[in-house]
Amino acid sequence: MTAGSFDLTQLVALAAALGWASGLRLYAVVFITGAAGYLGWLPLPDGLKLLQHPLVLGASALLVLVEFVADKVPGLDTLWDAVHTLIRIPAGAALAAGVFGGLGPEWSGAWAVVAALAGGTLAATAHVAKATTRAAVNTSPEPFSNIGLSLAGDAAVPALLWLAWAHPLWFFPVLALAVVLALVLIVVLFKFLRALLRRFVPSPRAPA
Repeated sequence: MTAGSFDLTQLVALAAALGWASGLRLYAVVFITGAAGYLGWLPLPDGLKLLQHPLVLGASALLVLVEFVADKVPGLDTLWDAVHTLIRIPAGAALAAGVFGGLGPEWSGAWAVVAALAGGTLAATAHVAKATTRAAVNTSPEPFSNIGLSLAGDAAVPALLWLAWAHPLWFFPVLALAVVLALVLIVVLFKFLRALLRRFVPSPRAPA
């Protein structure tokens, strides 16, 4: 089963990559995907061709710059992540579903729904892991670890998108490893942040 020149394995990998990467750098995902289609580097599925419109490219490029700066400032990055909890997850679901816009009507509906559910889940996992990790790192007084993690995220997004399209079979084990690592970070760092919060904000005493 294919959609035009697209292999099903590539479609599934691309949908998963868009969902996961949206939880890290949504605007970079939109811009990179749209630019790849606009420049002819990648023939986008019909459901994603809107991303290569010049207006979308311009808006996403501006937001990429804003997010690049905001993500490097301790404290501001956590506020940015908190606001984008309501944006990254549904956007990741929508982008993943859009991958299957080029399939025939007998498949596009079912695949789009499954892709939306998986893409939203992956975006949520990546987003929570990122937000939790950055909040924990912000407890350190030095800014270098924060900036280092931010730059790592900047590099990871295009690398994952390229891997999903060029080598989808290699992408899946990389994604599985990333998901496991994210879940471990969420559990460990959530406990750390909760303990830190209890240290500085004591719970109210029970009434006598």
